[in-house]
Amino acid sequence: MDSIDHKIILALKENGRRKASDISHEIHLSVSSVIERIRKLEASGIIQAYTIIMDDAKIGNDLTVLMEVSLEHPRFSDPFVRYVRTNPHIISCYYLTGEFDYMLKICCHSSRELEEIHREIKQQEGVRLTKTHYVLSTEKNNYSSMPDFEEENGMVSSASGSRGQV
Repeated sequence: MDSIDHKIILALKENGRRKASDISHEIHLSVSSVIERIRKLEASGIIQAYTIIMDDAKIGNDLTVLMEVSLEHPRFSDPFVRYVRTNPHIISCYYLTGEFDYMLKICCHSSRELEEIHREIKQQEGVRLTKTHYVLSTEKNNYSSMPDFEEENGMVSSASGSRGQV
């Protein structure tokens, strides 16, 4: 991935529906080259999907919580993850280190609905402990991060300050 790919990805992160012709004008590259680069980014797996970001409150999901889940034993991980993948209210799941095994982000309509979801999670085989944190507001909601590109010397600079060749 080079600085041109970086610019294309930034344009698509801003709006995944942008036309290749708009991006080509912005980055001064032919439309066919932009399309070819996008296809290569998709084929390599750098671009995995195009999606939408919804306003949860406007679609009736007034409650968002982060739930930590601890399992009794690692043998319960696969069935738990299968359950998580089938529950439409669990919108993300992260496998963790530390006291808890998983962090779930759950969106639902009401505290009553959350109670049902919580009960269902607690009934999954091997669930030992849960801890729920209510989200008061969302201050940042990015789905991926990008390294900073320093074009003049061909170096990549990440947010942590480490550098490496592009």
